[in-house]
Amino acid sequence: MNQRSFHTQPKHSTYDVVIVGGAIMGSSVAWWLSQNADFDGRVLVIERDPSFAQCSTAHTNSCIRQQFSEALNVKISQFTLQFIKDLRANMGGDERIENIAVQDFGYLYLADTEARAEELKAAQAMQAALGAGTRILTRDELAEAYPFYDLEDIILGSHGAVDEGYWDGGALFDWFRRKAIEAGVEYLSGEVTGIHSNGARATSVTLSDGTQIGCGQLVNAAGPRAAFLSKMAGLDVPIEPRKRFTWVFSAANPLDRPLPLTVDPSGIHVRQDGPETYMVGAAPHDDIAVAPDDFHMDHSIWETHVWPHVATRIPQFEALKIVTEWAGHYAYNTLDQNAILGPHPDLENFHFINGFSGHGLQQAPAMGRGLAELIVHGSYRSMDLSPFGYERIVSGTPFGESAVI
Repeated sequence: MNQRSFHTQPKHSTYDVVIVGGAIMGSSVAWWLSQNADFDGRVLVIERDPSFAQCSTAHTNSCIRQQFSEALNVKISQFTLQFIKDLRANMGGDERIENIAVQDFGYLYLADTEARAEELKAAQAMQAALGAGTRILTRDELAEAYPFYDLEDIILGSHGAVDEGYWDGGALFDWFRRKAIEAGVEYLSGEVTGIHSNGARATSVTLSDGTQIGCGQLVNAAGPRAAFLSKMAGLDVPIEPRKRFTWVFSAANPLDRPLPLTVDPSGIHVRQDGPETYMVGAAPHDDIAVAPDDFHMDHSIWETHVWPHVATRIPQFEALKIVTEWAGHYAYNTLDQNAILGPHPDLENFHFINGFSGHGLQQAPAMGRGLAELIVHGSYRSMDLSPFGYERIVSGTPFGESAVI
C-alpha cells in the first residue's frame, strides 16, 4: 500500500468506528463495514507502521487448509476459498481485481502414535462430511504416493487433496485496503497511546502526538500488540507475541514431485516453495513471549533441531542450502490458540479481532465480515462465530481446536 494513502491528521474529531491496526484483520473489518448497506458511518483505521514491515501479515507463509478438528474452523476456511476464488465478483466486479487461485500441494499431517492417528481419522471424517477433499493415507499408501519420506515411525497421514496450499494473501490484503479507502474509509498514520472510557463504553483514543479522537465503536486489530492496546482500556486479554522462524532452502537433490505441507510429529512443518526450493517453519526451543519488535533469528535452532528432523524425515534433504530466513510473530492466544472475536463484556463497544495464533490470514475474510455484522446489527448474520467470543476467556473454557501448527 502506498504510504501516501495515509493521512497524518484525522479529517474529523470523532468516528463511528475506530479500528486500531491496519493489517489484514483491520482492513477486512473496514472493507466489510464499507460494503454493509445498513451502515453509513465514518470509519478510521489507525496504523502505527504504514510500511507494515513488522506486522504478522507481512511475515506470513500464506497457506490455507481445511484440516481443522473443529467444524467451525473448516467452514471459515471454506468461506475464504469461495471468496478468493471469485474475488473480482465478491469485491464488486472491479476489472482491476484478479481471482486468487490456491496452489494445491495440500497439508499432510503425520501421526506417530495410535492416539494421534485416531484424532486425525475423526477429524477427517468431519472434514469430509463438510465437503473437504481430505483423505487418510496408510503408511503403505504414503510410501507409494511420496516415496521420499522415511516413514519408519509413522502410522498414517491425513492429506488435503484439494483446496489446501499456498495462496496470495498479500493480494487480498492489498485489495481489502484499497477498496476500503475507495469506499471512504480513512487510514491514519499514528500510534494509539491511550484509551478513554466512561465506564461502560470506550469514548476516545489518544495518539502519541496528543491528538484525541472520539469513537462510537473501537476495534482492537493490533495483532501481537493486542494485549498492550487492551491494557490501555484496563482490559486483560491472553495474547502475546511469540516468535516463529521460517527458512527457505534449495536442495542439492530436489524431489521429483511437489512436497505437501508436511506437519511432522516433531512440530516442524516443511513444504514446497518453488520448483526447487522448499520452506520450513518452527517454533523456538523456549516458546515464550517476546518484545513485539524482537525479530532476532536464533541460528542455533536450525543446526540443532530443524535440519536434523527435516533430513531424517526426508533423507534427500541432507544436502541443502539456505536461501533466506526470517522471524515473524504469532499473536498467540495462551488459552487455546484460537481467535477472540467480538466485544468485551465490561466495555461493550471495545471489540476484539485477535489471537489467531498462526492461522489468521486464512480466516480474515470471515472474521472481518462477522465483526462488521456485530458492529452494525448487534448479531452475526452470515455465520455464527459466537464460540470465539470473549466470554470463554472469562470462564477459562478453551475452544476445542487441536489442529494448531
